[in-house]
Amino acid sequence: MSRRKGVVLIIDDEEEIRESIELLLNSEGLSTDTAANGEQGLKKIEENSYDAVLLDLMLPGKSGMEVQKQIKRIDPTLPVIIITAIGAVETAVTATKEGSFDYITKPWNNEKLVVIATNAIKQRQLLSENMQLRRALKERFGYDNIVGKSEKILRVLDLVSQVAASRSTVLIQGESGTGKELVAKAIHLKSPRADKAFVPVNSGSMPVDLLESTLFGHVRGAFTSAIASKRGLFEVADQGTIFFDEIGTIGMETQAKLLRVIQEKEFMHLGGVDTIKVDARIIAATNVDLKKLVDEGRFREDLYYRLNVINIQVPPLRERREDIPALVEFFTKKYCEENLKPLYRFGSEALKVLMDYYWPGNVRELENVVERAVVLSQDEVIGRDLLPEAIVSPASRFASLSSFPLGKDTSLFEVLDAFERRVIIEMLEQTAWSQTEAADNFKIPLSTLNQKIKRHGIEIKKKRERPASVPTTK
Repeated sequence: MSRRKGVVLIIDDEEEIRESIELLLNSEGLSTDTAANGEQGLKKIEENSYDAVLLDLMLPGKSGMEVQKQIKRIDPTLPVIIITAIGAVETAVTATKEGSFDYITKPWNNEKLVVIATNAIKQRQLLSENMQLRRALKERFGYDNIVGKSEKILRVLDLVSQVAASRSTVLIQGESGTGKELVAKAIHLKSPRADKAFVPVNSGSMPVDLLESTLFGHVRGAFTSAIASKRGLFEVADQGTIFFDEIGTIGMETQAKLLRVIQEKEFMHLGGVDTIKVDARIIAATNVDLKKLVDEGRFREDLYYRLNVINIQVPPLRERREDIPALVEFFTKKYCEENLKPLYRFGSEALKVLMDYYWPGNVRELENVVERAVVLSQDEVIGRDLLPEAIVSPASRFASLSSFPLGKDTSLFEVLDAFERRVIIEMLEQTAWSQTEAADNFKIPLSTLNQKIKRHGIEIKKKRERPASVPTTK
C-alpha cells in the first residue's frame, strides 16, 4: 500500500526560515503549512491533521518547550522536530528526552533535515496504520461483536476486562450458539498477547490421533502418513492464546497430555523425544456440565480444576431478551451490507415474534433467521411473513421435547415435570416476572401458579421493567 508523502507544520517566528524550509520540503513532494508563533501553531494543530511538526525553540510568547508540551497533550503521537541554534543544543537534547522526535541545528544540512522529516512522517503513518488495524480487529473480534446492554451480558464483559491481563486459564460455559468463542477472542484482544496468534481448536470434530497430531505436531515417520515433520497448534500459539471449543469431547489420553502442558508448559512432538517449551494461554469452552463428566469418570478432575481457574457463564438468549432488538439491528446491518442492499429494518410485528420466541439455538439461530429474512426481503420493512413457520407458530415459543433427555431410565412424569417447569420459567421471563400476568396468560388461578412455582422450586426474581420497545420509524 502506497503512503501519501505527508504534511509538515513549520512553527518559526522568522519568515525567511519558514519559507526556506517550505521550499525544501515542497521540492521533496511534502506538503507544508506554517505558523509564526506557538499560539498560532497550536490552533492549527487543533483544527488540522499533520504528520510532523518542525518547531523552533526560541519563539516569542510561549517557548518552544512549552509549545511541545501542549502539542503532546493535543496529539501524543504527532512527532515534533526541534529547530535550534548551535548554542542551544543542550536544551534541544532535553526536549528530545521529553518527547520530541529529533532536532536540527541552524544552519541546517538540507539532506539531513529531509531525512529526519521523512522518518518522522513514516513513524506517524505506521502508528496510524497500527491503530486502524487494532480498531479493525476490535470491531471484528472485540466487544463490538458482543452486542447487548442487559445486566447479564454486561457482567460477562466486566469479567472479560478483569481477567484479560492475567495469564490464568479461563473456562467459558454456555449453551451452543451463545457466543463463547467471541468471548474468548475478546479476552485475547484485551490481553498483552493481542498482537500474537489466537488459535481456535474444535476439539469435537477430530479423531483422537488427528487431534493430538494437530495440537502437538509430529516428527517424520511418527505414523504411516507422516512423510515430514510438522509443527502443532501449541507452537503456533506460543506467546498467544489457544482456544479449545467443546473441551468436554476430548479423550482421556489427550486430557493427560493437555494437563502436562498446563502444568509444565512443555510437550513433545508425536514420535519425538525432545521437550518443547511453550507459553500459550489456554481458554476452554463447553456446552456441557464438566463437573458432571468428572463425576461420571469421563473427564479428569485435576484437568477440570486446572481449566476452571476463572469461570465465565455466557447466558442463553432467552435470559437476555432485552438484547434481541439490538442484536437484530446489528445482524440486519451486517447482512444488508454483505448483500449490497439498502438498510432494512424489522417491522414491529416481526420484532415481537422474535422477542417471544424461545431461541433454543441462541444468538447463532437468531443470526441465521435475520440473514434469511434480509436475503428474501424485497421491502425495506421486514414483516413476519419472512420468518420461519417454526418461529411464528405460537407453540414454538416453548422448548421442544427434543431438548429433554429421553433415556431408558427417564419416566414420562419426569419429562412432563421438567417441561412444565421450563414453560413456567419461560412465561415468567416473558412477563418480566409478574406472576399475576403469567397466571392470566396461562388462564389459571394465581394460587395454582404459585403452587406449581413452589413445587418446582423456581426462584422468583424481582419484578423488572420491560425493555423499551424499538421505534418502528427509520
